[in-house]
Amino acid sequence: MASIQGPSTAGDVLALVREGATTRSDLGRLTGLSRTAVAARVAALLRSGLLVEADDEPSVSTGGRPPGQLRFNRDAGVVLAGAIGRSRTQVAVCDLDGTVLAAADVEQEIGVSPDQLMPAVVGALTDLLDEIARPAAAVRTIGLSIPGTVDIERGASLDSPIMTGWDGVPLAPYLADLSRAPVFVENDANAMALSERRGHLEQHRDLTFLKASTGIGIGVVVDGRLVRGRLGAAGEIGHTKITAAEGLACRCGDTGCLEALAGGWALVRHAAEAGLQVDHVRDLAARAVAGDAVARRLTRDAGRRTGEVLAAAVNLLNPEVVVVGGDLAAAYDSYVAGLRESLYAQASALATRELAIVPLTHGERAGVVGCAALALGQVLAPAAVDRALAG
Repeated sequence: MASIQGPSTAGDVLALVREGATTRSDLGRLTGLSRTAVAARVAALLRSGLLVEADDEPSVSTGGRPPGQLRFNRDAGVVLAGAIGRSRTQVAVCDLDGTVLAAADVEQEIGVSPDQLMPAVVGALTDLLDEIARPAAAVRTIGLSIPGTVDIERGASLDSPIMTGWDGVPLAPYLADLSRAPVFVENDANAMALSERRGHLEQHRDLTFLKASTGIGIGVVVDGRLVRGRLGAAGEIGHTKITAAEGLACRCGDTGCLEALAGGWALVRHAAEAGLQVDHVRDLAARAVAGDAVARRLTRDAGRRTGEVLAAAVNLLNPEVVVVGGDLAAAYDSYVAGLRESLYAQASALATRELAIVPLTHGERAGVVGCAALALGQVLAPAAVDRALAG
């Protein structure tokens, strides 16, 4: 736990408690604040409900009255999370630590519009709040993710080839009748990368999250920070041109993209051409796990093609770890066998010397866990906490 340089606010104090500081003396030592200043900041956080004090917990004392143990109050509210996909949306209610309290899936028609889907999402979230007996007033923030590039300022899709009719449509207004809490929207692969804050990012500072599903994208974390790029388009590797896909039409409107060979929608087509009828890439992954030779070949080939493109990203970013998620991660053994084959063959020896390729931490819930982490990272940032206390 690092000490804080310069004047420390109540928001800074809360951050230190969330990182493990438990007593006022801990906070004084880490911040350099006087006992009076620490007491004032702790009192403000106790009044807000974000901190609680538990005198009955074990503590280290040098005599006199034992110092009260301070603890972040994860039950001081809830966060709503929604991972919007092409054919399925996952929703959840989480506590302020990001732990999922209740979750559900919303099945949808492919090509559904925001006006059609978002009321169903709001209804599902309302049902989940009822399920855990929490009122809408308990909602502190809302995190959403969608495929494609996102305008994070407007909270809207900027460019999504698979979500027709979503570009430029802000999503916060759809949630206004449920809660006036701040809404944050992020790209799906980026959100899944953030889910690893309670996972691989606890051990690694440089991480690349590969989402291999209907589409293909990566979320990039460098020195603990998510990298979005100028327009939020960092990591859109699915539309990198590859020679093997030359002339193949992609759903983005172009030809020759990686997704045209290795995206889930293309694999479903390849499976049909090989005599294997599946409705979704999830079904193909399940068949691969069950040992179907065609499904295993297709998932391994998809991993191999993706590894060819990912190798360039590994050379550029030199991550410590590549985390593999998305629907194809269910067929982890066959998919990653192909991924390793081409990635290690084409990336530099130095960039891959200490590289680990690992499965995602939160399984099918990674999307909603990441959406919660996204929103909580915003509203529990020290500056945001200070603004809330001042208001």
